[in-house]
Order: sequence, then C-alpha cells, then structure tokens
Amino acid sequence: MNVMMSIRRTAGLCLMAAFAVVASPAVAQVIPQPQTIIPAAPQLAASSWILMDANSGRILAEHNSDERLPPASLTKLMTAYLVERELDRGTISLTDMINISEKAWRTGGSKMFIEVGDRVSVDDLLHGIIIVSGNDASVAMAEHLAGGETPFADLMNQHATRLGMQNTNFQNATGLPGDNHYSTARDMALLSQHIISDYPEHYAIYSQRNFSFGGIDQPNRNRLLWRDPSVDGLKTGWTTEAGYCLVSSAQRDGMRLISVVMGTSSEESRAQETQKLLSYGFRFYETMKLYERGAVLATPRIWGGESNELRVGVDGEVFMTLPRNRNEELRARLNLDADLKAPMAVGDDVGTLEVYLGEEMVGERQLVALENVEEGGLFKRLFDQVRRFFSGLISNFTD
Repeated sequence: MNVMMSIRRTAGLCLMAAFAVVASPAVAQVIPQPQTIIPAAPQLAASSWILMDANSGRILAEHNSDERLPPASLTKLMTAYLVERELDRGTISLTDMINISEKAWRTGGSKMFIEVGDRVSVDDLLHGIIIVSGNDASVAMAEHLAGGETPFADLMNQHATRLGMQNTNFQNATGLPGDNHYSTARDMALLSQHIISDYPEHYAIYSQRNFSFGGIDQPNRNRLLWRDPSVDGLKTGWTTEAGYCLVSSAQRDGMRLISVVMGTSSEESRAQETQKLLSYGFRFYETMKLYERGAVLATPRIWGGESNELRVGVDGEVFMTLPRNRNEELRARLNLDADLKAPMAVGDDVGTLEVYLGEEMVGERQLVALENVEEGGLFKRLFDQVRRFFSGLISNFTD
C-alpha cells in the first residue's frame, strides 16, 4: 500500500513562480522559471572540511571529511558533551564544587587558571572548557567524572562509538597531542549536531564571547562570534601538529548549519574559510520542516483489532534540506505494510516514508504506529478473517 502526496511550505513562508511572456500578433513565447543553479562548493585553504545541515543531517560540502587528523582542542567538544550528559542525568549539578588536583593545575597549554587546592564549581569549569579552552578545567572534570584522564578517555571513546563517530579515538580530555589521538571533520560535525540537539539548555555557553575567573578575563577565540551575528558556537583548536581548526554553527531564518575546518594556517584563515562555507550553504540551500513529531500521515485498515483503523506517522520531526526555490517539486510516498494485524503497539514499524525531489529520492524515514490497538474479541477476529479473505480475492481479481 502506498500513497503519494505533495509537500507544501509551512505557514509563514511564501512560494513564488515567475513566468515571462513575450507576445506579438504572430508569436507568443513562454520562458519558464529556471531551476536553481548550484555552483560547486568553495575550495578552502584547509586540510579537511565539511558543511552539514544540523536538522536534516544533509552534507552540503566536504573535502577529506573522513581523513583522520589531530583535532587539538576540538576534543573538548566531547569533554563538554559528557559533562552536559551527566548534568542531564542528574549525577552532577552545576553547583557541585570540584577539588583541583596538582595534575590539573600543572597541565600545560591554554588555561582557565585554576589553582591547586581550589574548589571550583562545575558551572565555572564547563564555561572554562568551552569558552577559553582550559586544559586545566578539562582535566579537573575528567578526574571528577571518571577518576582520571585515562578512564575518562575510555568513556569518551565509548560515547563516540554510540554517536556513530567511526574515525575517532581519544587519548585525553584536552586535545594535547597523542600518538593515537585523532578525529575527522565528519565526526566533529556529528558530535556538534548532538551537542546542539541533545542538551540545548547548555548550548548558549558556546556563544559567549568572554569568560572571567579569578580576576582574569579571557576572550573566546572564535572570531566569527564578533563578525557574524548568526554564528553562536562552537569551538576552536590549535596545536603545531593540527594547525588551526574551527567548528562553527550558525542559524538564519530557521536553518542551522554546522561547519568544520581542520588544518588551516592561522586564526584569521580558519575564520575566513569557515565564513565561505556558511555563506555557500545559506545562499544556495534551505531547510524545511516537513512533518512534526507524531503527525498522523495515514489511517490504514488494521485487521483483528478493537478498532478498524491505525494512526500512522513518524516518531520525530522530519526536516529536508534542498536547493532554494525547488520545494514545489517535493513529493512524499507512504509505503505501508499491506496486511496490518492487531495487536499493535506505539512505535511498531509499519512501513516507510520516502521523500522525492522530482524523480530523485532525497530522504527516507520509518513509519510507526502512533497508538496501541489491542486484539478484538473472538467474534471481531473471526469477522475480520472473513473480510480479509474476500478482500484478498477481490484484490487478486482486479489485479
């Protein structure tokens, strides 16, 4: 069983179709609106890069995005993610006070400037990790959450696997160089997508331009936070081995993009190359929300149940990223299982939703039951068996 349907823009967005007509007494010529022409993605002065839509997950541009490279302080995105996860689970709180060890205090590189023996709140340490890239703060949190950097790195790698980061291995919480410490542009974009969607209540920290602790004020090294009001995160990184790296996210008109550039030559270069990627994505693409979580897309027949119909839909919001001004070409096909039988529970798979742009399938999601349907009584089940039998005969005859 399948159903085709057109997808229209949500309220508040306009559709425009323009045709120019040139007429004379003898000839009338119609010039159709051209399709959006998408140029090649910009080439960047970087070792690796990727541009992803945060909502749909579509990759709009990439180069060497699966090459394993030293991530420098981009590593701290996972450190911060795990802190946010524990806050969400309730195992720690922002007001918890952490004892600062000598190891954390002695850790070199960028610092929050905590002192050995200090008691510092989780809130301050999280700000120190994200905004000023404090290696000392990262080690302190690793020790608090896992008892040390080595077990914390193991925890980081387990969650990297869970999130689908296939080419990442962490050896520490800071991003300081290690022989087997690596990640990729794609994996960093995927991690950033989860930071934004999984724990949005903490995401505002990534946009803060300055952080003061112990009388020392330090700026966020992401220059785009000052240059582009749509940019609101995420993290910079630098070591001699890694070069200058930047993970950024920006939101315009409801569309959020994530860019990752790795291995540029300077702070200014990583900002400029990132801006090229973001400008390209916003200029030539748009993201539409096609369906809300729980939206009823069909009510097919279900046999042997207390009711005769089953509400079917998707278990999450469905977004689609496509070239600008081509939304009228979107179509959806519902491929429903042909013989749905009770009992049925919420979340049970019942088919697939396919989204097409013209003739090209550009997205696919699982269709699920949106309600429980219990088995009907004996008489109802027997009656439905008879109806199914004759329904099958009629269907075979008409085919």
